[in-house]
Amino acid sequence: MSADLTEVPARSTERSGGAIAAGAARSRRRSAWRADAVAFVLLIPAFVVFGLFSWWPIIRGLLISFQETNLVEPARWVGLDNFHAIFADPLLGKAAGNTLLFVGLALLIGFPAPLILAAIMSTVRRAGGIYRFLAYLPVVIPPVVSVLLWKWFYDPGSGLFNAVFGLVGLGPFPWLQSPDSAMLSLVLESTWAGMGGAVLIYLAAMVGIPAELYEAAESDGAGIWKRIWHVTLPQLRPTIGLLLLMQLISTIQVFTEPYVFTGGGPQDSTVTVLLLIFRYAFQNGAYGQAAALSFLLAIALAVLSAVYLRATRSWSRS
Repeated sequence: MSADLTEVPARSTERSGGAIAAGAARSRRRSAWRADAVAFVLLIPAFVVFGLFSWWPIIRGLLISFQETNLVEPARWVGLDNFHAIFADPLLGKAAGNTLLFVGLALLIGFPAPLILAAIMSTVRRAGGIYRFLAYLPVVIPPVVSVLLWKWFYDPGSGLFNAVFGLVGLGPFPWLQSPDSAMLSLVLESTWAGMGGAVLIYLAAMVGIPAELYEAAESDGAGIWKRIWHVTLPQLRPTIGLLLLMQLISTIQVFTEPYVFTGGGPQDSTVTVLLLIFRYAFQNGAYGQAAALSFLLAIALAVLSAVYLRATRSWSRS
């Protein structure tokens, strides 16, 4: 009898404890739900702005790629005619080849240049701020102004480069007038104008490399080039990978240099894909073909980015 009397309060206590725990769990769920709801409400303006100015233009461009339109009168659906038209254009292959040539030259010249410059600047003990300022200065100059400045440098008659080479009996060189040298001239200007940002990123990444690694390499007798090869470059691999992807995407979309420098000439040697899109839209009025080629370019960039990230996944893990 006494045992039964002691079990009843114990069961009552257990049920009471279970009810308290269940109530606490419901309270936590309600708090989490309220937090999620508040976060969702706060994100609504961002969703609206992002959708209106980012996703809607993409969707609108995709729709136009299947239409014939002058953006004023009602559009007419034409199916895949715009895609057939751009694939039948003999200039498309030329533009794609020129774009790949620009990308290849930019990777060969423009990609290692900021890394080498940053490695040299990281060893400077005095006036480092001045060097960083000078390295970044071209970035703050408007792109069109930079191109016009270099257009004077390349001038075959009174340009700076031919004047300098003339001092040692060389030239004059047809920098922008020859199909053989026009694309290289564009790449040189593009490298000068854009490498300042990459230099600062590399310098910031180098600051994070532990000094003990360099001290250990020095104690093993490693010179400056071995320290760069065995310490600096492995530590910068994630940064190098990110900047390489960004450069690939930006160089494939090159437009300002060929448009302002040469207008695609001479002999269409600097016509790029983006310049061809511009011609479709604003010279020929073929907005549907411009949208179709833009859509194909976006797919190519997405595939390239996915393949690149897949291939370099181990870099980010190391």
